[in-house]
Amino acid sequence: MALLLIAGSAIVYATGGTAYAYPYLMLIPVLVAASWYTTPGGLIAALLAGAMMATMPQDAALGIEQTTANYLTRLAFYLLLGGLAGWLFHIRRRSANEHRLIARTDPQSGLPNQVALNEDLDHCLSQPVGQVSQTGVIKVKITDMTDVVEALGMDAADELVLAMGERLSRVIRGGGKAYRLSLDELALILKDVGPGDLGHISQRLMDVGEDSLLIQQVPVRVQLAMGSAIARDGSTGAKELLREARIALLATMRQRRGHTHFNPSFDRRTLESLKLIARVRDGLAAREFELHYQPKIRLADGKVCGCEGLIRWRGANGRLIPPGQFMPKVENTSLIGPVTHFVAKAAGAFAIHDGSVGAISINVSVHDLHNEELHDLLLELVEHSGVRPERLEVEITESALIGDLEAARSAIQRIRDIGIGVSIDDFGTGFSSFEYLQHLPITGLKIDRVFVSHLERDERARKLMACMIDVGHALDLVVTAEGVETVEQAAILRSLGCDQAQGFLYSPALPATEYHAWCQRHSKDRDHD
Repeated sequence: MALLLIAGSAIVYATGGTAYAYPYLMLIPVLVAASWYTTPGGLIAALLAGAMMATMPQDAALGIEQTTANYLTRLAFYLLLGGLAGWLFHIRRRSANEHRLIARTDPQSGLPNQVALNEDLDHCLSQPVGQVSQTGVIKVKITDMTDVVEALGMDAADELVLAMGERLSRVIRGGGKAYRLSLDELALILKDVGPGDLGHISQRLMDVGEDSLLIQQVPVRVQLAMGSAIARDGSTGAKELLREARIALLATMRQRRGHTHFNPSFDRRTLESLKLIARVRDGLAAREFELHYQPKIRLADGKVCGCEGLIRWRGANGRLIPPGQFMPKVENTSLIGPVTHFVAKAAGAFAIHDGSVGAISINVSVHDLHNEELHDLLLELVEHSGVRPERLEVEITESALIGDLEAARSAIQRIRDIGIGVSIDDFGTGFSSFEYLQHLPITGLKIDRVFVSHLERDERARKLMACMIDVGHALDLVVTAEGVETVEQAAILRSLGCDQAQGFLYSPALPATEYHAWCQRHSKDRDHD
């Protein structure tokens, strides 16, 4: 401030100290001080400027000395202007700070938001760190938030996030803040940590986070999923670090673990997944997908009693890509809808023009089961495309039943109301609860191949298979064994009363024309037997 005043005085003398020049030039340091230090700065600068003006003439060019009245008038003017300018700058700065605080705060919970996280993380990453300790980020997802919202409402969700954020912040060494990124997602910045610290920190976060909280006078316990990342070198920016933590969180959700730390290999897998999804989208547009059909055999008489439609991808090079190489990725994206739509339409067309008997079963993911578009598509196939409902069957995995059993029951009932059968696929490897067998309106069970593979050499496997078949029959369900590869396995299943079988013993999945030819050969071979 003093330097500004001295500079102003020098300019006054350099201009000759004219009556018009120096009062206005001396205002410059006063206004600058007011902008920097608000009202106190403006007043102090005005007093200093007035003190310096006391030695100046009123007009150096005319040799007129400054009178006391003139000095006091100018001093009062400077004080008024300096105080007013400082007050206005103070109001402006306070308003700017309030707007910045609003921009950095989640309005529902009061926690810092994504903007604050980006700014604070940028600041942390710009600080010098040691060779061992680094800056890290943990993203936390409250996996049960949907249940809280449905039971207690959105206000309870905001209250839960605030309470959880405060609780998790206390675990961070040296204090910390929790940032709210979405309805059910928080983030924490870790300072001066190494990779070896993350396991201990995440476990402490998990322990305190999963203790019950009192929300709207209701004890609430939730589960947390975490993904973490640490800045590996000085080149890692906030955006990159948050992306890595997000990828780690997604890995935690897929693997149903508590915590996952980012590994550079995740990047390669993510990039490969993105490329694969892009290729699937292009493949759908280019009609590269087709449905193959694996026959189902009625064990009592050996006749074909239906088939399963299995998707295949014939790439640009003509090579068939099995579903195991792309469907797990597709099921976690919005592409699962178009893929299921293709499978259902292809199976419907096959059912109309195919001369064989029995139902064509198609696999439906958990995402599709609860999607109203699947019901509408199946209804359209039956009511407008001429497909007889008994010619179609939907297979769902047990994982589709985990969570909201009532929602699953309602979705299955809508399919059954059309007249289409519903079978539980891969039975015995997942949920395996008698509750859903009792209450769900299903028509069949398909026992997983893992049980079939041990039938020949394991008495316990045969007893377990017999129990599952008996349970299915007790509930009037058609029981199918998949993965049958040997004559001995088929004989054991027949002796245990299993209804149907499919597997490489009979045939792999075949294109439509080859399937028809196989059915004809199989029928002739049976007649000759």
